[in-house]
Amino acid sequence: MTHKRLSLLADIGGTNTRVALCDGAEVLTSSIRRFRNAEYSDLSGVLKSYLEAADDIECVGACVAAAGPVRDGVATMTNLNWTIDPVSVARATGAKTVSILNDLQAQGHALGHLDPSALTEIRAGKPAGPHAAQLVIGVGTGFNAAAVYNTAAGRLVTPSECGHITMPIRSEDDLRLSQSVEKAHGFPGVEDVLSGRGLERLYAWHQSGNAQEITKSASDIISSMQTGDDPLASASVATFSRILGAVAGDLALVHLPFGGIYLIGGVARAMQPYLVEHGFNETFRDKGRFADFVDTFSISTVEDDYAALIGCAQHLSHLTK
Repeated sequence: MTHKRLSLLADIGGTNTRVALCDGAEVLTSSIRRFRNAEYSDLSGVLKSYLEAADDIECVGACVAAAGPVRDGVATMTNLNWTIDPVSVARATGAKTVSILNDLQAQGHALGHLDPSALTEIRAGKPAGPHAAQLVIGVGTGFNAAAVYNTAAGRLVTPSECGHITMPIRSEDDLRLSQSVEKAHGFPGVEDVLSGRGLERLYAWHQSGNAQEITKSASDIISSMQTGDDPLASASVATFSRILGAVAGDLALVHLPFGGIYLIGGVARAMQPYLVEHGFNETFRDKGRFADFVDTFSISTVEDDYAALIGCAQHLSHLTK
């Protein structure tokens, strides 16, 4: 029997895992399936279920993007009790070549391979050379960023866990918010305010003086922005936009991404229409005498929900050449 020689890709989020096949660097979009993580005890179960339903596949390679830190090739999920290692992935798939990336690293490998229509510009920057550094910032279930370096030897995407650095404080309101987050969680991390649950926390914080407190989900807050029927939603989005601009500006000065900054993730996409009007640009360039310097960096949102799979395919194709 002749089998199709393809590679397997997996993008693991806090709630769902998307699995797909690729032929070289091409993601076979018709093969993409979504699995609810709560229905499986580990990634191996997801991968086995996927391949059992596939038609005569010989899996020659596998690349996994995980929402959590990766050390020595082993990923530990931040918001899910899974640990992913190359041996278990190889055993579940039969792949000889296995790579495990942080999900933001996968997003970084996708840059330059996305359809231009998938990019929405927030800020224009200045033109840069082909080897200029880039930066992806993920805002979704969690928060993280990864720098992308296009070297003569190939692309290097460096991992980080910057969602757990200290949230910036530039005003008395920021200080009160920081103290509120620290009281609830022991530490005022960036992810605690810049994520889906972070937006919900900001809403609760803004209404803390309201005698009739109403809890709203992140999606409901965004819906209220569309209808304009909730001043607290607008205040929460303004705080979110302002803090995101400050953090993005800090990361830009750390990594100097002259090749552009790319916001990815479901929350980033949902917030995109409201960022500029709610102070994102002002806090991004609020860097004193370096305010003009940060105008160098362009910022766009990535609208392609499968960018991590595209990045996995690109990375794996280089490993299997």
